[in-house]
Amino acid sequence: MGVTAAVLAIDAGNSKTDAVFVGADGSVLGSARAAVGFQPPKVGVVAAVEALAGTVAAAREAAATAGRPVDRVEHVSACLANADLPVEEEELTAALHARGWGRTTVVRNDTFALLRAAVDEPRGVAVVCGAGINCVGMLPDGRTARFPAIGKISGDWGGGLGLAEESLWNAARAEDGRGMHTALARTLPEHFGLGSMAALIEALHRRTIPYARVHELTPVLFATSAQGDPVAMGLVQRLADEVVTMAAVTLERLGLLDDEVPVVLGGSVLAARHPELEARIAESLAVRAPKAGLRWLTAPPVLGAVLLGLDGVGAPPEAGARIRGHYGV
Repeated sequence: MGVTAAVLAIDAGNSKTDAVFVGADGSVLGSARAAVGFQPPKVGVVAAVEALAGTVAAAREAAATAGRPVDRVEHVSACLANADLPVEEEELTAALHARGWGRTTVVRNDTFALLRAAVDEPRGVAVVCGAGINCVGMLPDGRTARFPAIGKISGDWGGGLGLAEESLWNAARAEDGRGMHTALARTLPEHFGLGSMAALIEALHRRTIPYARVHELTPVLFATSAQGDPVAMGLVQRLADEVVTMAAVTLERLGLLDDEVPVVLGGSVLAARHPELEARIAESLAVRAPKAGLRWLTAPPVLGAVLLGLDGVGAPPEAGARIRGHYGV
């Protein structure tokens, strides 16, 4: 006879997917991870959801192998990359619910998982800076604040790819005389074993270096900034200011600007804990939101999807404590 899972939690980013079945007491029944991202803008909703199905099936199999076969799920809590607009969340909620995985289904942007994983209650703000940049906030009464976060057309600046492209722009102009001198004109091509920006531009344009490798230049930017290059330092400072601006505006929207509240930072760029970036963020946030406290995410984001799911089914606090213990936080 199978068991009932209180929650099927799914956390899917641009490059990996986690799925976990959790009991009403917060115990893990089965879990799985796949190196498959969730990218409906590229492959379409149907194909993207089908990719999730493989990971869900693997988690179900893991539960069965452990002697806990799941035959019923109360609630599906899915936190998905590229669910950037409320209408997209609604469409994806319908698509996932149609799979029959659970009695009820809620889809949220994956930044909400990052926030919930780091806080004891759904209250605070999270800024994620990885390939892109995003910010969300939430309150226990269900109110949220967010940005579209779909690129320059929605006013975004930053993210690993954006920083790399800004670095290339400044380095190209420095080498040909249109811009300020910067060591980036040397350090960026050196990363690929090239002697000039002209050579790097040609290599990227003709795809002898795949454009996807541009993201490798973000750490080069930070290393160049740490050496005191003014242009590189300016980009790092601008990113810090953007992080704080997004957080402060979100706090203001939720009426939290003057409260003691966590501002959670996550994503590969922020998780690298670059000293100059971290110091600038702390200094600027202290001015704009003096009572807010910075917190770096250390737990896997899927924990946040689980906790949001447990919130949704009214699980007791002990269930949240148990699942946190499972993930070592």
